[in-house]
Amino acid sequence: MTAVNKVLVIGGGFSGMATAIKMRSHGIQVDLVEIDPEWCELGAGITINGASMRALENLGLYQQVVEQGCVTDGVAIHLAHGPLVMELPTPSPVGSTVGGSGGIFRPTLARIMSSATLESGVNVRLGCTYTDIQQTESGATVSFTDGSTQDYDLVVGADGVHSKIRKEFFPEVADPEYIGQGVWRAIMPRPAEINRVTMWMGDHLKLGVNPVSDTHMYMFITEDRPKKEHIDKATWPQVFASLMENFPNPTVKALIPHVLKEEANIDYRPLANLLVKTPWNKGRLVMIGDTVAATTPHLASGAGIGIESGIVLADELAANTNLQAALDTFHERRWERCRMVVENSARLCHIEINGGDKAEHSKIMGQSLGALAQPI
Repeated sequence: MTAVNKVLVIGGGFSGMATAIKMRSHGIQVDLVEIDPEWCELGAGITINGASMRALENLGLYQQVVEQGCVTDGVAIHLAHGPLVMELPTPSPVGSTVGGSGGIFRPTLARIMSSATLESGVNVRLGCTYTDIQQTESGATVSFTDGSTQDYDLVVGADGVHSKIRKEFFPEVADPEYIGQGVWRAIMPRPAEINRVTMWMGDHLKLGVNPVSDTHMYMFITEDRPKKEHIDKATWPQVFASLMENFPNPTVKALIPHVLKEEANIDYRPLANLLVKTPWNKGRLVMIGDTVAATTPHLASGAGIGIESGIVLADELAANTNLQAALDTFHERRWERCRMVVENSARLCHIEINGGDKAEHSKIMGQSLGALAQPI
């Protein structure tokens, strides 16, 4: 017996798909609605730390990440002009032998997970979302944009950082807060000397590279921007190239021509974070992932903690016959870990914006990765 028999997941991102896949492994019937009719994950690359690798292993997807991404070892942190500040080890997380670090094209990971979602038997409905949710003591009745209505034991809100569900059911929660930085990302060929995550710390700028395949890597730059502002997309390649000029390292300099090419697929996003206090449920509606714990990318753990939350929620629903008991334990297991990622990422951002101690920055990164390596 499980706490629920039939569940609706709203949102087909990483956390929503993880929830659905894991619930199906426990025999729970799952419908998933995703408003994007193409179910298309945009973006450049994504860093996958050891904890995220372990979560993907739990879903049976690790080997596909190895084959279609790039598993590496360690993180090297340099000053802008080259000297090494620190090397952070990335051992396998507790309870697993997966790699401790790696990367993959974001659309590639989305395809791996969407295929697994369908193969698990989840009923996926694209171009569809909810219009109304009415709860009773015994369930929830959901109306959809296609005119249909269904009854569920539980509704999982995984519709992202700008969640419609959160605004409707948790109106007291403030919108995500801009944190004073933006992040640039681009895809480019990988030089032979780049075989792990490597970062260069400048003044109010940080540049990093991460292999995502045998031949390519993605580059990210975090840039201080006191005000959230629109940047004309037509100027992105030149802005990206000018930011790279601040790093005199020869490897970085040699890569500048690549960002001026269309295949660089440059992406820019202003950074914001959000941490909703528990409980994350109201009755038979519970939120996970970016809807409640949206983090900046400083610990490369936003997708990872969302995937973990989907796994833990499914496991607790399967381990309990009482729904509230399952949700209570879910919150107990997830709060501190999600809080640490969001708040420590914000601390790293603060150090970068204020030109703080780079050794302290590296120490926080090391401590955070160590905490993430512990069991979930």
